Amino acid sequence: MAGLKPNLGSFLYALCALLLSVLVSQGLGLALGALVMDLKSATTLGSVIMLSFTLAGGYYVQHVPVFISWIKYVSISLYTYKLLLGSQYEKGQTYRCGNQTCLVADYPAIKNIGLDGQLVSFVALVIMLVFYRIVAYVALMRIGVPKK
Repeated sequence: MAGLKPNLGSFLYALCALLLSVLVSQGLGLALGALVMDLKSATTLGSVIMLSFTLAGGYYVQHVPVFISWIKYVSISLYTYKLLLGSQYEKGQTYRCGNQTCLVADYPAIKNIGLDGQLVSFVALVIMLVFYRIVAYVALMRIGVPKK
């Protein structure tokens, strides 16, 4: 229904990107839950962090102000979006725009993110996956085992 590439490779690529994104987001949730023991505070902080990641990631807002542009480099959304773009488009691919042919890489929402750097995005997400879970583990070790 979304007009995605109908081949198995693209489907598996997108599926793996989404699975990795979910696991990284789960790790962030585990870390926040272990660091902030109050449910309301953890929920609010998690919402603010994920909304900041989504907005600064480049999908919804293409021109992020300079003072918060660094957030996109720690954003789960940026790397997931880049992997999902890579699952559907190649660098020299074209599409019909009006009466002419345009490059997919020149489309504004894609040009801002780029189609290169797929391996870097994958590695960044794997590093985040491990990092957030280590933070959660250390935070839980800080609390310790409850005594009876």
